Amino acid sequence: MAVMTDRYDVAVIGLGAMGSATLSELARRGRRAIGFDRFTPPHAFGSSHGETRIIREAYFEHPLYVPLVQRAYALWAALERRSGRLLLAPTGGLMIGAADTSLVAGALRSARTHGLAHDVLTAEEIRRAYPAMRIPDAMIGVREPRAGVLFPERGIDTFLRLAIEDGADVRVDARVTSWTADARGVTIDAVMGDAASGGGERMRCEADQIVLSCGPWMKSMAPDLGLPLSVERTVLHWFEPRARADRFQSGRFPIFLLEDDRGHVLYGVPEMPGVGVGADVGAGVKVALHHHGEQTTGDAVRREVSAEEVREIAELAPAYFPDLAGGWRRAAVCMYTNMPDGHFLIDRHPRHDAVWIVSPCSGHGFKFAPVIGELVADLVSGRPAPFDLAPFRLDRGTASR
Repeated sequence: MAVMTDRYDVAVIGLGAMGSATLSELARRGRRAIGFDRFTPPHAFGSSHGETRIIREAYFEHPLYVPLVQRAYALWAALERRSGRLLLAPTGGLMIGAADTSLVAGALRSARTHGLAHDVLTAEEIRRAYPAMRIPDAMIGVREPRAGVLFPERGIDTFLRLAIEDGADVRVDARVTSWTADARGVTIDAVMGDAASGGGERMRCEADQIVLSCGPWMKSMAPDLGLPLSVERTVLHWFEPRARADRFQSGRFPIFLLEDDRGHVLYGVPEMPGVGVGADVGAGVKVALHHHGEQTTGDAVRREVSAEEVREIAELAPAYFPDLAGGWRRAAVCMYTNMPDGHFLIDRHPRHDAVWIVSPCSGHGFKFAPVIGELVADLVSGRPAPFDLAPFRLDRGTASR
């Protein structure tokens, strides 16, 4: 076994959205940090892929997220300035449903609590403003101007590039097999390279603290805690409009979430031509069902998309967007790692002060990556967090919604 002689201030396990952002922020602050990922990020095996992600301010899940997302907007902008890369494209956003749905009522609650710019549209007003949409008369829409699109693969790549530039040690294709904590800190054992076939170099290193940000593999990385996390498979779909494709382009078509009378939430992202996204964002209108997948694990997830799954979305999407009928083109699988109450999990290990459990996202976390990275860097540095993190503690019980 190769033993690394250098000791690190912090080791970060898992370099998806939260881990890469945390590593980048630690390195920016001059902390000696190392990050491990079992794959080579950005990759398509976890939760932080799919070309686009939504960012929105009138946060229907709970008003407590609004200050966090506002800080995230500022940090994404700072990251763009430093990297010279486009990471966030404004599109405006529309939350659609009956007035009493959790989506519409929650968005209005956040908008009114925090005095956010927004307006409320009738179904007829939605149809006039966005002619690609066919919204039933019983629905209304909450429109917010600051919503937009993030590019997750590019975001993670940017976090890691800057982390390396600032001195972080990044180990990819490196599976952490175990960690142990004692009064001196944490010892990490990992296998580099082809662990599945018994090959690969084994290594060990030490750190004062460790951040576990493993997403779908979190439970196996901290098995002693019995974390109440569940992993949910979710399928992303892309459509090519069969007519009037210009109506689906950014500038004419917003990001949207739509809750129907069964409580199902459909969400989507417009076509993004002309905004400099490049070859890493493919063509198509992205549409998916939110929290509609089967339970799985990071290792056992079913990667194939069934004909039934395609049929379901190919029937549902055109009910609201008629020009998508017959336009399904491709799909991808990713995973949500969920807490029972749908909130985040950010806390110190109850038995090891040197160990931090960082498990957003419950299916809505990518947008927060830079602010979570900043918060975790504060926590491991012993600084008070500028936000109330009590709702994200492991022992919180069921948070009020």
